Amino acid sequence: MRFKDDFIFGGATAAYQCEGSSKCYGKGKVAWDDFLEKENRFLADPASDFYHQYPVDLNLCRMFGINGIRVSISWSRIFPKGVKEINQEGIDFYHRVFQECRKQGVEPFVTLHHFDTPDELHKKGDFLNREIIDQFVEYAKFCFKEYQDEVNYWFTFNEVWPVGVNQYIVGNFPPAIKYDIEKAVISMHNMMVAHAKAVLAYKKMGYQGKIGIIHSLETKYPYTDCDEDKKAAKKEDILANQFLLDATFLGKYTEETMEVIQELIAINHGSFHIDEKDFVYMQEASKYNDYLGINYYQSHFIKAYNGENDIYHNGTGDKGTSRFRLKGVGERMFKEGIERTDWDWLIYPEGLYDMIKRISTCYPNYKSIYITENGMGYKDDFENGVIMDEPRIDYIYKHLQWVLKAIEEGVNVKGYFVWSLMDVFSWSNGYNKRYGLFYVDFETQKRYPKASAYWFKRVASSKELTL
Repeated sequence: MRFKDDFIFGGATAAYQCEGSSKCYGKGKVAWDDFLEKENRFLADPASDFYHQYPVDLNLCRMFGINGIRVSISWSRIFPKGVKEINQEGIDFYHRVFQECRKQGVEPFVTLHHFDTPDELHKKGDFLNREIIDQFVEYAKFCFKEYQDEVNYWFTFNEVWPVGVNQYIVGNFPPAIKYDIEKAVISMHNMMVAHAKAVLAYKKMGYQGKIGIIHSLETKYPYTDCDEDKKAAKKEDILANQFLLDATFLGKYTEETMEVIQELIAINHGSFHIDEKDFVYMQEASKYNDYLGINYYQSHFIKAYNGENDIYHNGTGDKGTSRFRLKGVGERMFKEGIERTDWDWLIYPEGLYDMIKRISTCYPNYKSIYITENGMGYKDDFENGVIMDEPRIDYIYKHLQWVLKAIEEGVNVKGYFVWSLMDVFSWSNGYNKRYGLFYVDFETQKRYPKASAYWFKRVASSKELTL
């Protein structure tokens, strides 16, 4: 029950969810700014005030044995309008962050896009607009060059499927469109082309670091053993997982993948056509992915469903209220005997193991894997600075058990990042859903280590998995 000495025990963050200062220091707008104001529920300011508190958070990493941190660069803090004009204050801020990482002995793993396309580009269609592909690549090339001496590990995108599903199917991300599988698929494909072009640019520029992509992967199981449920589970798997894994590791879509994708789009009265030149970039880039990041929180059990689209997103922690019924695909079910969080996310650690093993078996050209997000949203009780979050410890422990099992069976898993390092703003939940190892008092911005932070420190320091 021991990890290798070079295993990364990290904490994960994202710019818009932790930095605050969303309209300060020359930063340009993102679609979330107006969207959240219109929702009139919560704003991403001050969030965790990482813009000013990063020395505190990185010092906590050092104190608690956390040797890696996932951060993202806010595209609009570098290029306020997405292209052309640059913001030197934003550029300098990330230099300070990465230099502080070095000072504290914490390796930065840097994501270029984490749900926060600059507003001016988002209004033009975001990744439905093919122009953004090369605009993203130019932004990526700027960052590669600017931070080449400070960053060794890059990710192009965070969670391509959640961008597609939440923007165009669930409708809880801007532009809040519902039930449009065509738009979701087009967006995902264009992001994968942008990823491929960015990877090729990085390798062509001759940098010594490494680069990959992060996918949110949720294993899909049939609710029962009947053929209808098996077909439904396979359809959702292809839409959410296989489509992106094919693009990443094959640089194309298999016949099985395209058959299901085209069927689902046709059922929903859409169409999907690919420029064959895209596959040239994708296939070439598939040779150069240095690693895959897996974000994993839950799996799904899928039942056959023949009705109309019916989705309700549980964003408040009101347990039992979520629904996900997708026309032509299936219905997500709560499986008897499997625990779930207040936000109706099934706690099923074995699903992470199954996904890791699937990648190593079905895509043997993978090089390495990082678990880039895994953690438990929880309504932490704060009692005079003491936060006893045993359910979170149990959650992380059980997932790490299955990660170790995969490693022992020969899969090259190089690290694990808890989501999140400290409590952060949550896209559709605001501040009542806490994930952090460190409790943040959002009024004072003071940090308090939770019980899980002390437990994680023991594991990270000893590399031994014990409760």
